[in-house]
This record gives sequence, C-alpha cells and structure tokens, in this order.
Amino acid sequence: MTTTTLIDNGILKQHLIDPEICIRCNTCEATCPVGAITHDDNNYVVRADVCNGCMACISPCPTGSIDNWRTMPLARAYSIEEQLTWEELPPELTPDELAAEGVATSTCDTKLPSAPAAPTTPMEPGTQAFRSAQYGATVPPWSAAHPYTNLFPPRSPTTATVVGNFNCTEAGFESETHHVVLDFGSMQFPVLEGQSIGIIPPGTDALGKAHHARQYSIASPRNGERPGYNNLALTVKRVTTDHDGNAVRGIASNFVCDLKVGDKVQVVGPFGSSFLMPNHPRSHIVMICTGTGSAPMRAMTEWRRRLRSSGKFEGGKLMLFFGARTQQELPYFGPLQNLPKDFIDINLAFSRTAGQPKRYVQDLMRERAADLAALLRDGNSHFYVCGLKSMEEGVVMALRDIASEAGLEWDAVGAALQREGRLHLETY
Repeated sequence: MTTTTLIDNGILKQHLIDPEICIRCNTCEATCPVGAITHDDNNYVVRADVCNGCMACISPCPTGSIDNWRTMPLARAYSIEEQLTWEELPPELTPDELAAEGVATSTCDTKLPSAPAAPTTPMEPGTQAFRSAQYGATVPPWSAAHPYTNLFPPRSPTTATVVGNFNCTEAGFESETHHVVLDFGSMQFPVLEGQSIGIIPPGTDALGKAHHARQYSIASPRNGERPGYNNLALTVKRVTTDHDGNAVRGIASNFVCDLKVGDKVQVVGPFGSSFLMPNHPRSHIVMICTGTGSAPMRAMTEWRRRLRSSGKFEGGKLMLFFGARTQQELPYFGPLQNLPKDFIDINLAFSRTAGQPKRYVQDLMRERAADLAALLRDGNSHFYVCGLKSMEEGVVMALRDIASEAGLEWDAVGAALQREGRLHLETY
C-alpha cells in the first residue's frame, strides 16, 4: 500500500466518514479521483488501501462528515466491512492503546496531509481517460453572497410546515415531479440559490433504524418562494423505478410528494458553500440541467427575474439548456414559456419524443457552439451543471470541444473555470 496517509512504517492516519452526520449525498464518492470511497444502503466508507490522502473530497462535502481521521497501526486498519456496520465513529485509540501497538506519542501528532492546490494543467484531451470531475469548482464565484451552512445538523433537525404541494409536470404518469413549499415560521433558516437541505423521512428502515436524511436542492430564491416570507421550495420527483427500470418506491421522495398542506417535516441543513450564483449583475450564467436538476436553476432564474423587475438587473446573460425524456415530464414547462425571450435564452432537449430522434443537452450545446464559445472567452461567465451523473461527462466534453474548435486552449480554459469557481458540477 502506498498512501500519503501513512505516517511511518506500519502506522496509518486512516480516513473515515462520520455516519451520524453524513447525509448520503454521494458527493465524496463522485469527487474521489482514485475510487477510494464506496457505499451500501447504510454507510459511505473509505478504503484504507486505496485512499492516497489527496483531500479532494474534503471541501465539497456539505456536512463535514468526510473530515475525520484516526491514527491506527496499519495491521488494525478498519476494514470496509466493519465501517459499513457503524452507526457512529469509533473513539480515538488512547495513548496507552497506541503504545501497546508500538505507536509512539510523537507520531500521533503528525499533521494530516494538506489539500492540493487547484490543478492548473488538467490532463490533455485524448492523452488519458477524460475525467470531467476534475474541472468542477470547489470554491464559489468571487461575488457570491456568504452562505450559512449546517445550522441544523442531522442530530438536531428543525421543523418546517408544508404550505404548498403541487405537481409541476403534466399529470398522467407515475414519476411525477412535485413543487413543495416549506415554511419555517419564526425559526430563521437563511438560504441561497444553489444550496440544499435534508429531509428526514419518518419511520425506520428494514433494520429498525431511523431513516437517514435525503438531500434536495432548493428551488426558490434567497428571499423565499413567496418574497419576504421565511419559506423555500423544493423540486422532488416521485421515485417509482430504480436505474435498471425495476419497480421500487423511493422512501423519501414518495413521503415528500404525498405531503399535505399543514404537515410537519424534519429538516436539516442548509448545505452547500460553492454551488452558488454570482452576485455581480453583469455576470453571465449558463445553466445545464436535467429533471429535478432544474431546482437550483429555477432559484437562480427567479432571483434574476426579481432583480430585473426591481431595476437592479444590469444585463448579464441567462442561458438554459434543459433536458427531459418528454415535454410532459419536464418540470415547470408552462412557466418557462412565460419568461421574456430577452431575459433568458431557453433550449429544451427531449430524449424520448415519439417519432423524433433522441436529443440531449450536450447536443443543444454543440448547436449553440458560437454563443457558448463567446461566453467561454468571457471571464464573467459562470457554468452550472445539475442532474443525473450520466450527463456530466458529455456536458463537460461538449464545453471542451466547443472551446477547442473556437481556437481556445482547453487546458487553460478548464483550469480557469475550476480555479475561479465558474464551472460547478452537481450530479447524482
């Protein structure tokens, strides 16, 4: 085993995930460049024999559950099988326990590896396997507002009241998408566009343990779904099948979609400190999403719309690439048609329209290559990608190809987007 978490011969600073505060959002596993993180239905865990201490997963974690370490004799490193059964982290070994294993106290004080600097020269296209995640920023835009995070951790949730719940897709099929509005009453719960919250479904799982929180992006702007009220909106799809098409009933999604006005829900968060929109009024925003990945895009669009109506909008471009299987399954299709054409440039892709070829968001991006190339040249442009993990690589590759075809050096462009917090990837 060769890893930067090795302190000395036979001694390991083992990287662990705290199961009590982890919200199972998959950010760490999606971010890890070496495949050291895995999970089951219970826990997310780190493979001690694979983790190289690169720290790439630390900053994107919304709860801080990823930032835990234990000094261990290598021979006693916690196995994957053991970690998957945990309901809480094991305590640090005492000095006496470490000494009994031949670990000197001075060794225990060795500092953890530092997070690497943002890459300035990503791999050259075509020379290695393309890895889209390396271009995703872990810092917010320079002009973003300050976010508040983890005000209510999983151990201490707050309560919100449902004040609205309606189907925002066309009726008539099971996997409908609901727009749900939660009110926090007198409990302050400040959020920004791009942040998320966790909903704790009631009841217990098959093992009799309380359900973990499920993460949902906020679909309303910072001053509330209803301006001036202490509320927020979510975009939640009712899960009725798994990724293989087998019938399932998503515990949290069906709980949320079935909520009635007046019902109470347990909420944790807010989460997220980097997937935030720029405050600079001349910033250009390109939004690329599928399905419920439209939630943060709706929040950003609505905040810009409110700024425009109040005379505080100064001309930054707003461009949307939005994909769904069919028009009927596209959330917010009706409201999108009512937005002024000089306010937002809307491009819709449908992959399952009868009698029509499949079209995906990256196809639309390539059709708009000239416009996107101009935005890639502009340091005021910000790109946001949200939706299924399967879309991420195609979208980033489309940006790469558009840049290259326009005579731009993708190595430099991609590195700048990542370093300056202007390309954000939030896929699941």
